[in-house]
Amino acid sequence: MRFQDKVAIVTGAGQGIGEDYARALVAEGARVVVADINEEQGQRVAKELDSALFVKVDVGDPASADALAAATVAEFGRIDYLINNAAIYHSMRREGLTTVDLDYLNRFIQVNLMGALYVTRAVVPHLSEGAAIVNQSSAAAYMASGYYGLAKIGINHLTASLAAELGGRGIRVNGIAPGPTDTEATATVVPVEFQERMTQALAIKRMGTPGDLTPTVLFLLSDDAGWLTGQTISVDGGQVVRL
Repeated sequence: MRFQDKVAIVTGAGQGIGEDYARALVAEGARVVVADINEEQGQRVAKELDSALFVKVDVGDPASADALAAATVAEFGRIDYLINNAAIYHSMRREGLTTVDLDYLNRFIQVNLMGALYVTRAVVPHLSEGAAIVNQSSAAAYMASGYYGLAKIGINHLTASLAAELGGRGIRVNGIAPGPTDTEATATVVPVEFQERMTQALAIKRMGTPGDLTPTVLFLLSDDAGWLTGQTISVDGGQVVRL
């Protein structure tokens, strides 16, 4: 029960990886805000959990991010942890940087990169010493992977910069970079025939699961990681090796 009576916001918690994060936090005593743009999915998760609140949010809209922070404080009186997980990924377009529609690209970057900054800016005034933030990156950040990788390498830089900026206040900021993860969203983006080839290229030759990622995120939030900040941890089955 590492998070007894703590309050955590998990964006994109209405399904997939974010849902697993939210469930694990509740299991360890936290009160969790299930923040998602999908009202049906977000309400479902919140209703299935004790000590959970659903708040509809568009992380790409700074005003919506501000409203999320305000709703959390109004309900629980504090914010201790933030997981910036929300992203456009399910049914993501597969187009090149030189050909993708610019309106789509701008919206994509607003959500997948700037959304993490908008929500962080909204919650920082409510955070105190000992608070922690985890940003969701991706192994794609280290590959030639178009605008998805562009947003995720930006998340890595954002993580390091926020850690430097907020460290003096006792607020830690880290990231997690998942590799290929078996979720409904991945199934809409990566064709089945390519999944097998991708898996065989991993050191651990299987797709990851949300449950493979969650222990690292909980560690990064916990006091056990009290002297760890500004780092993005790869949890990817050995897909990316950086020396």
